[in-house]
Amino acid sequence: MAVRFGEFVFDTEAHRLLRGKEEVHLAPKAWDLLELLVRSRPRAVSKTEVRQKLWPDAHVGEGSLTVLTSELRSALGDSAREQRYVRTVFGHGYAFAAEATDDTPPPPSAASGTLPRVVWGRRVLPLGEGENLLGRDDDVTLHIDDASVSRHHAVIRVSNGAATLEDLGSKNGTWVAERKVEAPETLEDGDVFALGEVALLFRRSPQVGPTATAQQAGD
Repeated sequence: MAVRFGEFVFDTEAHRLLRGKEEVHLAPKAWDLLELLVRSRPRAVSKTEVRQKLWPDAHVGEGSLTVLTSELRSALGDSAREQRYVRTVFGHGYAFAAEATDDTPPPPSAASGTLPRVVWGRRVLPLGEGENLLGRDDDVTLHIDDASVSRHHAVIRVSNGAATLEDLGSKNGTWVAERKVEAPETLEDGDVFALGEVALLFRRSPQVGPTATAQQAGD
């Protein structure tokens, strides 16, 4: 899903929120809240539904939801007073307030016939042109939630379909085919690389048929 609202493009496939050409970084829960509201528009979503969707296995008080809503509004340049994008429905919950239109930009490197992406298990993580930061922190491009992965672990730089992998001084190292990455290394289609103990698969061929998993590639 890719939608345009105001000065933003919200692309769930590429997992990117753009303000013009500038990427806006959202914490995972703020991203989930925005996606829930955009997908549910124009329906208002109750606070109970938000908590069930965002924290299915935890009891979360109303204060946490209020803080999260404020965090999302701040990232969008919105406020509780203006409510241009996130509207409070008093006594019920929240709704997406802006008019949104479908926006389907061409995939990265479409001109060269390639679709750079990283496969992690059953997940496919698209790569954009330029720097794609990988790690465990909330501000990275590709969030890898594993204890062996550093907060800012590595970066993949993409230019016209070509990609290079560089370690960022991680604690547990970055590896390509059991070779530790000491300097920027070019990734080829089908390369298996690892951040700490997490195996990942780099693909840049056209995606057709079932997606191979990183575990299968590393067997």
